[in-house]
Amino acid sequence: MYYDDYIWDLGGTLLDNYELSTQAFIEALASFGLSASHDEVYRYLKQSTAVAIAHFIPKENKFLQLYRENEAKRLEHPILFSGAKELLTKIVASGGRNFLVSHRDKQVISLLEKTGISAYFTEIVTSENGFARKPSPESMIYLREKYHITNGVMIGDRKIDCQAGEAAGFATLLVDGKKSLMEIVR
Repeated sequence: MYYDDYIWDLGGTLLDNYELSTQAFIEALASFGLSASHDEVYRYLKQSTAVAIAHFIPKENKFLQLYRENEAKRLEHPILFSGAKELLTKIVASGGRNFLVSHRDKQVISLLEKTGISAYFTEIVTSENGFARKPSPESMIYLREKYHITNGVMIGDRKIDCQAGEAAGFATLLVDGKKSLMEIVR
């Protein structure tokens, strides 16, 4: 492996959650008598939940709670992207370390356990650690300093992942869905 340390985003990178999140969002919209196309909701959710809500239902305060409940039900059965577990295993087997940085709360731990990959991470940083959300590099600087990372890469599916990684002094790789994880990460 080219790098010693791999800092991962979860959703859209290792976990194929956007499809489940899109379904949950559309279901929540329907509860408020609204509808939207699958592709449009997916596109907005890829930016962020806040952007999607601002676009589709900005004035309904109860929407976020209902959406999160719907999403949590769907995430009871999380799905990894093809090759994700094998890649994490390969990194650890070659002496590398994996870290995870997510804006989600402790639900991340449950998702990693359900997919059988939690043991492959040296540390998991969630919203409960109190760091600013990406693109702030705070969480990555924390990892860099705590673990003395000198040859690391940030891997994510959005530009904010790469911005945060670059600001923390890491190389970056963008997962864009055009290539598999095994093709992107060498």
